[in-house]
Amino acid sequence: MAQHVVKILDSTFITHNVKQFTVEKPKGYLFTPGQATKVALKKTGWADMKREFNFTSLPSAKSLEFIIKIYDERQGVTQQLGLAHAGDELILEEPFGAMSYKGPGYFFAAGSGVTPFIAILRDLRKKKKLEGNTLICTNQTASDVILDDELTQMLGKNFLNMFTRQHVIGFQERRIDRNTVIALVQNFDQKFYICGPDSFVSNIGDILRSLGAKAESIVIEE
Repeated sequence: MAQHVVKILDSTFITHNVKQFTVEKPKGYLFTPGQATKVALKKTGWADMKREFNFTSLPSAKSLEFIIKIYDERQGVTQQLGLAHAGDELILEEPFGAMSYKGPGYFFAAGSGVTPFIAILRDLRKKKKLEGNTLICTNQTASDVILDDELTQMLGKNFLNMFTRQHVIGFQERRIDRNTVIALVQNFDQKFYICGPDSFVSNIGDILRSLGAKAESIVIEE
């Protein structure tokens, strides 16, 4: 597997525990919106500790962008990324992943599971093909929402937030369950994209299939 050493050009916290990285793009490095790569820090003791992260930049951009949730309590790769800054180096592998846009529908994301959808939605905006798509995100609190302003500007009323641990006026304080899906989705003959923890992906997939969605219409990361 080819590896590429790239420099971090910029890194900024965009929520209290989510960091946005802009990094060099290797020459000829190609990916499709929704794909990911394995990333490691070029740092003693960490170069072999690879983790998967999705590209949030467009394939046409001159640099790469990643939006990464930092888990300080785990004292692992993301904690180290939280400490990284411009000038530090990362090791990237080749792009991979089956998450890609296959037609209009509903995007279900839990927490940082929204990241593969960011590049897809940015690409659709560029192509003026956002119509017919709805993004539903679940987070613990309002402060956990990633790129709230940008996604609201892109999707308007078709960007829905649900919070599981904090009452926010005007938003729903509950998890995405069967009743929620029934209330939101009137037509199950369309595409459904799901990303988040395994339990979330499995649960939403089961709900959708039980309500009539075809297995081939459900798109998940593989």
